[in-house]
Amino acid sequence: MMGIDLGALLTQEPAAVYLVGASLLLSFAALVLSGTLLLRWSRGRHSAAAEPVIPSYEETRRQVREGHSPVAEGREAHAAAQRALRSTKPEGIATDRLGTWTPDTLRHLLKTELTGAQVIVVSNREPFIHDLEEDGKVKLRAPAGGLVAALDPVMRACSGTWIAHGSGSADRMTVDADDHIAVPPDNPSYTLRRVWLTEAEEKHYYYGFSNDGMWPLCHVAFTRPSFNAEDWEVYEAVNRRFADVVVEEARDERPVVLIQDYHFALLPRMIRERLPHAVIITFWHIPWPNAEIFGICPWRERILDGLLGSSVVGFHTQYYCNNFIETVDRFLESRIERDSSAVTFGGLTTHVHAHPISIEWPPASLSRQPSVAACRRDIFQRFNLPPHVKLCVGVERFDYTKGIVDRFRAVEELFKRHPEWIGRMVVLQVAAPSRTALPAYQQCQRECLDYVDELNARYGHEGYQPIHMLNESYGKDEVYGLLRAADLCMVTSLHDGMNLVAKEFVAAREDEQGVLLLSSFAGASKELPESIIINPYDTCGMADALLRGLTMSPEEQRERMRRMRETVRENNIYRWAGNMLLDGARLRKRHHTAHVTAKLAKQHTARGSLGRTPLGRNVVRLVSMGKGKSVEPSHY
Repeated sequence: MMGIDLGALLTQEPAAVYLVGASLLLSFAALVLSGTLLLRWSRGRHSAAAEPVIPSYEETRRQVREGHSPVAEGREAHAAAQRALRSTKPEGIATDRLGTWTPDTLRHLLKTELTGAQVIVVSNREPFIHDLEEDGKVKLRAPAGGLVAALDPVMRACSGTWIAHGSGSADRMTVDADDHIAVPPDNPSYTLRRVWLTEAEEKHYYYGFSNDGMWPLCHVAFTRPSFNAEDWEVYEAVNRRFADVVVEEARDERPVVLIQDYHFALLPRMIRERLPHAVIITFWHIPWPNAEIFGICPWRERILDGLLGSSVVGFHTQYYCNNFIETVDRFLESRIERDSSAVTFGGLTTHVHAHPISIEWPPASLSRQPSVAACRRDIFQRFNLPPHVKLCVGVERFDYTKGIVDRFRAVEELFKRHPEWIGRMVVLQVAAPSRTALPAYQQCQRECLDYVDELNARYGHEGYQPIHMLNESYGKDEVYGLLRAADLCMVTSLHDGMNLVAKEFVAAREDEQGVLLLSSFAGASKELPESIIINPYDTCGMADALLRGLTMSPEEQRERMRRMRETVRENNIYRWAGNMLLDGARLRKRHHTAHVTAKLAKQHTARGSLGRTPLGRNVVRLVSMGKGKSVEPSHY
């Protein structure tokens, strides 16, 4: 038995034999306990969600000494967080009314689940831009687009660091020596770190590979993507520079890094190579196409390799997740666990999850808005609209994926089939200029403006203009004022990852009135089925939907809007961020447990293998204690 002479043992005194028996019993119990712990650890490694981690006795004592006992404080926020977690399906759809996430819920999550973790956000677009006016004054503005609108309230709650391209003409004038500035200006809550790019870098990285290549590749809007080697080389170099900045800003080797969008497909792998213990969560804000379409990209394997440097890759819908996993399966030699939505590549496991993005609730801009009736009076006076007309609005960037011309065609079709609506409805379209250096965007803008001129000339008359085209950026307060004044909001995207304007319209209407026309090709349609779902390629069908919206009763509007408001309230931006950070927290704890286990195993190996050296030598020592004679085992 384990190389020990049993005959020699039986000749010892009874006390020595008893000691030997006790030693064997204790050793056996230790082996059973070790096996149980190893089995639990192994199951935790392969499960989608980690077991809850109970703080150690020393950790609990430290928290109490510092006045941060989880029992003594945060009880209410913790309960809210638990209710929110219980009310979340895989797609992020609420199942009860108790789980509304708030900034306090998010802060509590960071405090309890990511204690001491540094949160770093990386995006191309910065949340605040400083521009130099002609009179020499510096003007602050917030850029158009859903990404900034979604992430800014999250960063206010997290108090982290946001790394972004400094694109404003006065941006360099407003930062400190380390290119930092505290934002927002009226209530500094987090740090903005600006990264500088040359005009040539912006041309190839942003306008070239990102928006003339990846954007049309991922959006099925029938615009041909353009790829060239110079754009790719600069894209790779800019991703490398942002990786350098992330490493500079990281306070330790385990930050939580939230990478945003298609501008930084290579960044996760670059950060992983230098911060191997970081939790890297990449969120892809645009659609992910099927494997056949993605195969058009000449650097498809490099992009997939870069993204699989992430701990978690997030998309708006499960459909996009499935497309991503199928693309990896097509082009990379990897192991895919479809039941847990995980991909193992190069020894690293990446989880692929659906996290529908949303807006803050309640929106901060609403607190500055007058009543719905006052907003309506203001808009009608500003644009000199007849008081009896129905007001339809559209708000987006000037982009060929938004289907702006398609909605105008639907308006014309309505006028042809129902001429009684000529003079009784007006479309107010806000289209912020975007990527005007690209030919496809120039053509889109010309086409829209020419079509509006023709339609207004054909159906307008003195005192009446069917379409008011506003080719300018609107601030968030102006957008909410417009949405509150509208009878109907049109979202006619040809392909859209989510589209937050749809959710902003719902949030703006506490009067529970207004009709939302929403494209089936926008991610938001999966969450807002109470809207009127449309196909933007079907002009006649859109005209019918427009007529239905214009004639919908107040009672039906109220019932639909009430249900949509419940959805947007519960699935708000804090839930989106919280679910992703919870993913990160689980992985962070799992990695920490694996690190500690490996360290203990290494220490144990240094002392000798389990079950041989400790057991054998204990027996020898005990026998020696009982008789004064050493019994050597035959081998170790």
